[in-house]
Amino acid sequence: MLNKKLITAAVSTALLSGIGATAAQAFDVSANVALVSDYRFRGISQTGTDAAVQGGFDASWEPGFYLGTWASSVDFGSDNDTGSFGTMEIDYYAGWSGPIGDTDFGIDVGYTYYQYPGDTVDPKGDYQEFYIKPSWRDLTIGVTYSNDYYAETGKFWYYSGDYSLTFAEDFSLGLHAGYNDFDEKDFFPTGEDSYTDYSVTLTYTFKGVDLSVAWVGTDLDTDDCFNDADACDDTAVFSIAKSF
Repeated sequence: MLNKKLITAAVSTALLSGIGATAAQAFDVSANVALVSDYRFRGISQTGTDAAVQGGFDASWEPGFYLGTWASSVDFGSDNDTGSFGTMEIDYYAGWSGPIGDTDFGIDVGYTYYQYPGDTVDPKGDYQEFYIKPSWRDLTIGVTYSNDYYAETGKFWYYSGDYSLTFAEDFSLGLHAGYNDFDEKDFFPTGEDSYTDYSVTLTYTFKGVDLSVAWVGTDLDTDDCFNDADACDDTAVFSIAKSF
């Protein structure tokens, strides 16, 4: 995830003032905000199945470069003897995306840094990922790599496939499947080193507001999922989002 976004007005102004008028016209800044019934990242709840508030900022400029930040409330359970897990996730990302020649193929290459302010547990949860996502029309295949995943749990690979389509003018359908591959076997309490996640999302756009319902799940057992079956079980997730 995402996957799965914070540029302040001051940063945006500085960027714009440093480039010419023609380039400035190709520079775009946008914002987004959402309320979701459950924040699911790669199929697993990040909020104890509770609701989350999310939002971020994006900047993009020709010929396909982008950067931004995105934040969400999180809840990883009660604090432990070594400190607090924190209550927020902030993602910082940058990359390049564009078509491959004069074809229906495209590619997206980028970097994401996941930060958890207030996390004082040792080891901390902060980590980074690199990704490449080739696409053809409405189909996208992704490969994501982390050299040291959440809480220093070692190397991690994520392989994903996404398909989206628009129909009836204001409706869209998104299909997703992902395979999570952990190099070490100490991420889950049972020693499980891989799992599959999946989702089907239906979105209706009304007056610029996206209303979505998604069916999200994994193939993890209750013991794998830190003895919290609800966090990994199939469930419906509702969201309302607006982009500016």
